[in-house]
Amino acid sequence: MQPSSNAHEGRRGPLAGLRVVEVSAFVAAPLASMTLAQLGAEVIRIDPLGGNIDYHRWPETEHGESLYWAGLNKGKQSVTLALDTADGQRAATDIICAEGDGAGILITNLPARGWLDYAQLSARRPDLIMMRLLGDHDGSPAVDYSVNCASGFPHATGTGPAPVNHVLPAWDVAAGLYLTVGLLAAERRRQETGLGQEVTLALSDVMLATVGNLGYLADVQINGTSREPMGNSLYGAFGRDFSTADDRSVMVVAITTRQFRALGQATGLTEKLEMTGPLMDADLTTEGGRYAARHAIAAVLEPWFAARTLSEVRAVLDGSGALWGPYQTFRQLVEEDPRCSTQNPLFSWIDQPGIGRLLAPGSPLVFSGDPAPAAAPAPRLGAHTSTLHESDPHLVNS
Repeated sequence: MQPSSNAHEGRRGPLAGLRVVEVSAFVAAPLASMTLAQLGAEVIRIDPLGGNIDYHRWPETEHGESLYWAGLNKGKQSVTLALDTADGQRAATDIICAEGDGAGILITNLPARGWLDYAQLSARRPDLIMMRLLGDHDGSPAVDYSVNCASGFPHATGTGPAPVNHVLPAWDVAAGLYLTVGLLAAERRRQETGLGQEVTLALSDVMLATVGNLGYLADVQINGTSREPMGNSLYGAFGRDFSTADDRSVMVVAITTRQFRALGQATGLTEKLEMTGPLMDADLTTEGGRYAARHAIAAVLEPWFAARTLSEVRAVLDGSGALWGPYQTFRQLVEEDPRCSTQNPLFSWIDQPGIGRLLAPGSPLVFSGDPAPAAAPAPRLGAHTSTLHESDPHLVNS
């Protein structure tokens, strides 16, 4: 039985009272504002008439409804305006600069010029907070794939010399979450000082900061080393994929000594695994030692996994203290994984206009004192255009 889609009602969330306006497209900025909406903020997305360039992005339903757009705009209000006209730009400015203590906040990844220029908007509302996502720090354009190719990760992915792209838009996702942190930091400062500000974030800087924070820049500078591709093996510790008797694959990880011992005890291979240390002249009590002996360790484990089905592997390893997980397609994730169901409080059923009944995630953050709302549907494009001015007198000639 599918639970009610109204489970989000009555739960305001920790950001209730915050009002954010979004003028954007694609992943990072919509994700940022949706993250805030899922924590209780009022988010108004403004699009040009007919929708922005991401309105029909794949995946789509057979009727042309974008599942991507619906997924990244849950819980928002939608306003469409003729943004290429003076009247449309004035109306958008009214919404962005509306009165109210928690209002006057804008997220955008579009070119900040003309009516969308910070100086022009802040002249209307001096305490305006404007979060602006750039491509490169100098303002030149970039997208996730043009940033990722330069990061070094595609050359460390796969098994050979040719670079391999991953399909996760990692830099867009990270940038979206950085935008939320920046916005909340600027809002805290505004509460203390009454001052607004423009905060910029470059997508390529998100990549560069991450590569540096993970030690890969220093690895080149200090050790003269550039990480090489090594398939599904874990760099610097033991971890690898294994095939099961029913042609499924699992990932097994032993980062700590305790995890390595748990793996040996669960599989009954402790003695054989311990023999790989002297064989490879490696100290198996260290991450580096297990990494050095990874091929010998894998050779011991491979027959064990090959002789068992996925369900048999699960029965042995679940609760053993060993770290593992099955490789799953998106379909298998939906159909087989109980974490991707209402058994997990993250999920609830929603009625998505134009699409139908969907299992949708809310915020993965869990607050003990101020629970966030459950997932709410994305609006129909422009659904709130005609009612926004009527429902909010601040927007009338504000």
